[in-house]
Amino acid sequence: MSNFYLVATPIGNLADFTNRAVEVLRSADVILAEDTRRTGILTKSFDICVPLMSLHRHNEATRIPEVLRMLDQGKNVALVSDAGTPALSDPGERLIDAIIATGHTLNPIPGPSAVLTALVASGFPCVPFTFIGFIPKKGKDRLRVLAKVRYSAQTIVIFESPNRLVSLLEDLIAADQENRKLVVAREMTKIHEEFFRGTVSEALGYFTENRVRGEITVVVSPTEKTQKESEDKLMAAEILSKTFLQEGFSPSQVARKVSDLLEISKNKTYEMIHARLEKSGEL
Repeated sequence: MSNFYLVATPIGNLADFTNRAVEVLRSADVILAEDTRRTGILTKSFDICVPLMSLHRHNEATRIPEVLRMLDQGKNVALVSDAGTPALSDPGERLIDAIIATGHTLNPIPGPSAVLTALVASGFPCVPFTFIGFIPKKGKDRLRVLAKVRYSAQTIVIFESPNRLVSLLEDLIAADQENRKLVVAREMTKIHEEFFRGTVSEALGYFTENRVRGEITVVVSPTEKTQKESEDKLMAAEILSKTFLQEGFSPSQVARKVSDLLEISKNKTYEMIHARLEKSGEL
């Protein structure tokens, strides 16, 4: 009987690789890897002599039938990411869906995760929290995600590249978040591990003066609910609603989208949209 394994790999320190994960990879017939060169260094370090096959965002769709055939033939297949737990802001979601849909056995092998490591080390409330992954680089999608960060009453975890960290901080300040507390976790579990703790404004000053390198995870504290913020949130809901309506979404779809982004009542949002359309004569 074939098995498909989701195997978490170290986010930096090789000593974090579990014995179970090593044994599972050794028993696999093939290992799917986002970057076979990077994974090759890991497998060599642990004497894992198993063929590697690339699976990244450009070839995932074409790999799916091939992987399913291997499983149909009784082979064991493992999926790893470059670091941490597979499918979290990494390729693999479509493959996982296909494997579940076809009834093959799926086995998660837990281990390191940059998301949880940064979250528990932040000192901010861990439950509930929202993981956003990488924020869109530009356009309306970026503005929508930044709006969610601004008004979220939950702790937010974000992945960011070193060369875009300053831009993220500048955009948060442009959204009046200069005093919002955050933690910038860099190179976690590695020799140069660093946790910067402070406000967005302080972080911008620090990382403008100090060039940042390595893997970056940003944890943003929950917003404090105030009357002004409630008013600002309603204003943001009005702006987002107008944008979504112009893009052709129905009022009910807009209400759901805005509600999810800003964490406000869907019914209240729908009432606001209905009133706006009635006032403009569009109803």
